[in-house]
Amino acid sequence: MLGPIIGDIVGSIYEFNNIRTKSFPLFSSDCFFTDDTVMTIAVAEAVMNGGKSDDFIDAMKKYGRMYPHSGYGGKFRIWLLTDSRKPYGSFGNGSAMRVAPCGWMPTLEDCRRLARISAEVTHNHPEGVKGALATADAIFICRQTINNGGSPEECRSLVKEHVEKEYGYNLSRTCDQIRPTYEFNETCQETVPQAIVAFLDSTDFEDAIRNAISLGGDSDTLAAITGSVAEAAYGIPEWISEKALSYLDERLIGVLERWKRFTEE
Repeated sequence: MLGPIIGDIVGSIYEFNNIRTKSFPLFSSDCFFTDDTVMTIAVAEAVMNGGKSDDFIDAMKKYGRMYPHSGYGGKFRIWLLTDSRKPYGSFGNGSAMRVAPCGWMPTLEDCRRLARISAEVTHNHPEGVKGALATADAIFICRQTINNGGSPEECRSLVKEHVEKEYGYNLSRTCDQIRPTYEFNETCQETVPQAIVAFLDSTDFEDAIRNAISLGGDSDTLAAITGSVAEAAYGIPEWISEKALSYLDERLIGVLERWKRFTEE
């Protein structure tokens, strides 16, 4: 579950200052975690608490209010800070940026069930749900492939085939083809495919994150989604994990530690 958090932290300083190159310092003193990290942590806690709709709502409101200045979208922020517990039809990329924990369940059925619930508590538009499901499926496919002795190359091939067939996203373009004309966009339909392509074009975890950042757009969320899939295919170099954790406080690290025990059990 650290993959999306790393992508978020690395991309934090480029969201409104896009770069179109893969050559940049992976971490800097200006990097920080944003709503992508906070809501990923919330989803993890919700899953650990039972994975019902109320668990997701409670966890999102809990952590969102703990970290109220993390860059939430306008409608989500209103939902977060009011007593409303109803979804608002969003198809924003927030459903996909936070879904990673759902992709680490034992079966694809469990992954999809939890991914759908995690999206629908706010992002109940079909495109919002679709983005979360596609991301969770990609994580699960990579996990299963590696666990069964497969390679990252097989992961990339299987993810492309499955996501295109199941969700209709166009994954045929390369990062080089996307990069020149890609603009800032916060919808699932214009973020999730690009984030998955950044994974498909990669050679390792760090390369995947660099691909995502280099596309521009909503950099932290692109990289969070890419990182969530890349982690399952490649794992994460220890130095990158350790550096990312240095940006988090004890409260967030505590949830990550609980999550590790939860998944091991």
